[in-house]
Amino acid sequence: MTINCKGEELILSKHRAIYWAAKKMLIISDLHLGKGAHFRKAGIQIPVHVNTTDLNKLTTLVLEFNPDILLITGDMFHHQMNSEAELFREWRVQYPDLKIILIKGNHDTLKAKDYADLAIETYHKEFLCGPFRFIHDQPAVTDHYYNITGHIHPGVTIYGKARQLIRLPCFYFGKTCAILPAFSVFTGLSKIKAEEGDLFFVVTPEKVIQV
Repeated sequence: MTINCKGEELILSKHRAIYWAAKKMLIISDLHLGKGAHFRKAGIQIPVHVNTTDLNKLTTLVLEFNPDILLITGDMFHHQMNSEAELFREWRVQYPDLKIILIKGNHDTLKAKDYADLAIETYHKEFLCGPFRFIHDQPAVTDHYYNITGHIHPGVTIYGKARQLIRLPCFYFGKTCAILPAFSVFTGLSKIKAEEGDLFFVVTPEKVIQV
């Protein structure tokens, strides 16, 4: 689905990403690479395919849009370099010309050398590219920049007949801030308190739909 935000055309992908064609920029949030391995180390059995599913999805997006820039609004890595995070190193080799920008989130605690070795450009607070501010979480004070964030893994609950319900990830666009769905399939969903005029775009397996 293509929408207009602050005079810019943004493509919302069913793979939980935004493509900003004018900048050839692919935007995602909360990739959480290595989260499964981190939990398995703690004795919690998480399927190994979770990590490869996310990387395969990222490959699909790169092939579809051919971006110059991959921008991640935080929580790219869940904790530290581990076996799953190392898979990203192999993925990175396939796209040496892709510029990767990371605005660090609360889980991004790798050493500076780790990011440098992966050719990832990092920002500790925010990345400004008018009319947007890319930041991990919503800032307390807003200004003329429109904030594009992640962190809280937004989702909506859709109710059907006979009390059926389904929870799905979504893109949220409010007055001063947009929130991306978590890119990783290994994340929960959080409800957002809506205000008049807010827009929700639900991610389904087939397409993105406005609700």
